[in-house]
Amino acid sequence: MVNKLQQLLDSKPFLLADGAVGTNLFAVGLQSGDAPELWNIDAPEKIHDLHRGFVDAGSDIILTNSFGGTSYRLKLHNAQDRVRELNLSAAIIARAEADRIDRTVIVAGSMGPTGELMEPMGALTHDSAVHAFKAQADALVEGGVDVLWIETMSSKEEVAAAVKAAEATGHPFVCTMSFDTNRRTMMGIKPADFTEFCHELPARPIGWGANCGVGAGELLETVLGLKSTAEEGDVIVAKANCGIPEFKDGKLHYSGTLDVMADYARLAADAGARIIGGCCGTSHAHLKAMADALDGYTPQRDINISDIEARFGPVWQVKLPAEASHGAAPASGRGSRRGRRRQS
Repeated sequence: MVNKLQQLLDSKPFLLADGAVGTNLFAVGLQSGDAPELWNIDAPEKIHDLHRGFVDAGSDIILTNSFGGTSYRLKLHNAQDRVRELNLSAAIIARAEADRIDRTVIVAGSMGPTGELMEPMGALTHDSAVHAFKAQADALVEGGVDVLWIETMSSKEEVAAAVKAAEATGHPFVCTMSFDTNRRTMMGIKPADFTEFCHELPARPIGWGANCGVGAGELLETVLGLKSTAEEGDVIVAKANCGIPEFKDGKLHYSGTLDVMADYARLAADAGARIIGGCCGTSHAHLKAMADALDGYTPQRDINISDIEARFGPVWQVKLPAEASHGAAPASGRGSRRGRRRQS
């Protein structure tokens, strides 16, 4: 098969991914505790609008509305038997919006964590996880995605299971982890270690990096860590939250302005990211500001943490408010952030 993502990477210095799913769907009626994936069937026009807004803003890559599309996550909504239906619909909707415009837009099949802890810390076995991810991946591929996008992971074990499932489809894939616990993932993985882990996988991802986490400054420092053990030609992904979340009038608001996200996009390119997007809180307007900032931009490749802190202040000193991140669905029922939902 033609690797459209690699072709686009070969033709441009960096690619613009999309922004938030949950934040934007909450704005049009999604309720806390609802599964966004159900809207692929129940409110497809709103998912079309979501993707269309990002395409029109300049995104080169849009992620399907399938982050919680494994049977384990859908079981929280009594939809565990609808894996193929919901993921297939997610891919078909995104494909339609990508093909509507006269330029190449990559459709990436979003595959988020199961919400379960894997052995030896939990009960989920490697084979069971592979089976769940494979069912999701098969439906996304059937629906027409160009690449599988394994995201917001915390453990190497779950990444490995998702990678094995993705590899079995024959499709290229991308992997990201969420570094939100004092420069580590929730399971203790450091950015530099994640890059080395990706180098050692039996099938290497086309790109890897970080999404979500804390704020833009922290994500940028994470990119520097990922790059510290990278090899020439490695593709690093940066998808930062739109500032810091705050609760106001009973609703979650993100502090990132258009200027903040424009500056973040350029600094991400400076730090070495080839694929740059937004995560929680990132609107269509934010993506447009990022697209404008990157248009014709020549990265300054020698930045360090002091350059990041000059714009965003000291990093890793901000705490997320409770329930701030990935808030569309409840946790896995085990009192763990392991089950939280990406809002991107």
